[in-house]
Formats: sequence, C-alpha cells, structure tokens
Amino acid sequence: MFLFFAFAGTQVANAKSLAPSEATTTNATTGFDPAVMLYISLAFGFSLMVNVWVFFRISGGLFNPAVTLALFATGAIGAWRSVCLFIAQIAGSITASALVLAIFPTTLNVRTTLSDGTSIAQGLFIEAFMTAELVFTILMLAKEKHKATFIAPVGIGLALFIAELCGVYYTGGSLNPARSIGPCIVTNTWDSAHWIYWLGPAIGCAFAIGFYKFIKILEYEMANPGQDGDDENDPTKNPYHEVREKQREMTAKILSGLNINTTPRQQQMGGGDGDRTPQMGDNGFYLPDTRMSMMAGGRANVGDLESGFGPGPLGVPGPRGDLSTIPSNEMQQSPSPGNRAADFVASPQRASPRHSLQDIREAA
Repeated sequence: MFLFFAFAGTQVANAKSLAPSEATTTNATTGFDPAVMLYISLAFGFSLMVNVWVFFRISGGLFNPAVTLALFATGAIGAWRSVCLFIAQIAGSITASALVLAIFPTTLNVRTTLSDGTSIAQGLFIEAFMTAELVFTILMLAKEKHKATFIAPVGIGLALFIAELCGVYYTGGSLNPARSIGPCIVTNTWDSAHWIYWLGPAIGCAFAIGFYKFIKILEYEMANPGQDGDDENDPTKNPYHEVREKQREMTAKILSGLNINTTPRQQQMGGGDGDRTPQMGDNGFYLPDTRMSMMAGGRANVGDLESGFGPGPLGVPGPRGDLSTIPSNEMQQSPSPGNRAADFVASPQRASPRHSLQDIREAA
C-alpha cells in the first residue's frame, strides 16, 4: 500500500517524461523542477505516514529492509520475523510496481537513478545520510515508548518527506532497497550504480544504530526527565526503570553526605547475629535500621534499600525503616498484645527479640 501510492504519485509527477530514457524519479534529462520534486516528496511522505499508522498494529508498519535491520539489531524484533518482513517488503515493491504499470496509461517512471553530475560516491553518501535520518527517527519515536508514541507515524512520515526533498533530484530519494529493486525487476532495467541503493541505506542504518546505542549508554532519559510527563518511563518517578540502579546510587550519596549510614544491616551487624544497638550519627539522628523499625502503635515497617524509598530525616528521601523518623519515647514502647509484630521491640539502646528482654534486664 505504501509503495503503491508513493509510486502512483511519482507516476503522476513524471507524467510528461514519456521517453523510456526518462523513466526515472530524477528526470535527469528534463532538468530541475521544484514542483515535481515537491510532489514526489509529498507522495512518499504522506503515503508512509498513513500506512504506518494503518498497519502498525498488524505488522509494525515496516516497509523498509533498512528499518527492519535496525529494529533487529536493537532487539525490537527477532531474526525469523526479520527474514519474513524482508521477503514481504521485496514482494510488495514488485507488486506495487506491477500494479502502477498496469493501471496507469503512461510508462512506469519511478526508477531511482543518479542525476547528471552526481558521482557514485556522492550518491552513496546522500543515500546513507538520508537513511540514517529516517532510521534514527523511527528508533526514537516508535521503538522508544512514550506518551507521543501513538502519533509516531506523523514524525516518521515527515522525516521521509524532508529526506525526499533533499535527495530526490540527485539519487531519486530511495532510502529503501525494496523501493529501488521493484521497478527495476518489473521494467527489467538495471543501472550500473544500482548497488548504491543497497549499500547506502545499510551504511545509514549502521550509523543510526550506533548513535542510538550511544545515547542509550549515556542514559539520555536523565538529560531531560519528565519531558513528556510519562511517569512509566520517567527514571525520576518510576523506580523500576532501567536506570533504577543509578537513582539508588545517587540517593545513597545524598544520605552519605548527611552522615546517614546506608550499609545493609547484614553488613553492619555481621550477618544479623551481632550487636543490634542503633548508632547515632553526627547530625543527631539515629542511623537507619535497613531491616525493620517499629512505628507508633506497635506496627512494624519492614523495608530496606531494595524494597523502596520513603521519607527520611530533614525530608530527604531515605530507606524505609529509618529509626530517625520515630520519636525515642515511641521507640521504647512495647508492642500491643496480640500483634504479630510484637516479637520485636525497637529502642534507641537496643533492638532484640521480646523473649530476651529478661536477659537484658539481668545483664543490666
């Protein structure tokens, strides 16, 4: 569908190019025509936008082997699906070319060739850079999930439109190996530079993949958190985001600056069998017990650095179970009878099982 309407629009734009030698998108012998270039660019851009939107929930809206390769390389799709999509894309291009040739009364004028004065090297890198722009747009708008994902087809279509404006006159604006091979097979016409429409998009795809992985390593999400109000993928609001570990490290540094020990209790107490006496920090707050603390009324608040974060001293986020948030007189109260949490008692001096209180009194 995408290539059929794109080819049909190109066919209309090149309707005056009736000679077989002019049966190309570049119209090399007729010179530069801004109206034709704009018409072709709009046909490709809007056709891609509409069909990606329509087929996104069916096939992912993939019509380009270069895009398929990028999604496979980034782990979005599997190998078997990539092979099936590649075959379908080539077959779709051939079918679209044949339909346009059969339906429209003019010669099929949609092949991609280099214009006069454009060298093979220039054409290769024009195709590479234009493809890189399109592929990177797709990775950021469609693969990266956010609240604007549902309108990603608009950005993808506009990306192709911009690329076509730049490349149609010089190379025909392929950016898609399937787009170039279909018309060549149907018309049985091959150019010596046809290979650039395969290698160019492959180079551009590799560049886009490399840059995408580079910014992922740099955790680009942290550069402008909350930019689209997406709490699910905002690393500052969702503790289960892939950068959760970085957030935990940052919080630990803040607490360390306040002289609050964030070392797990197992390490503080020698595996949990040693002295359980809470330690006082220089700021007057008890160091947090990362295993358990007793709240008013005798209910236990069990938590540690792995289970989440809660309010700490001075309003600084800290681990649940922070003894500094509980008044000392409440910490000394024994739990109410019948409460399962009554097996433990927390106090500024000592935290131990209830059945050993007598031993503590005798030792005192």
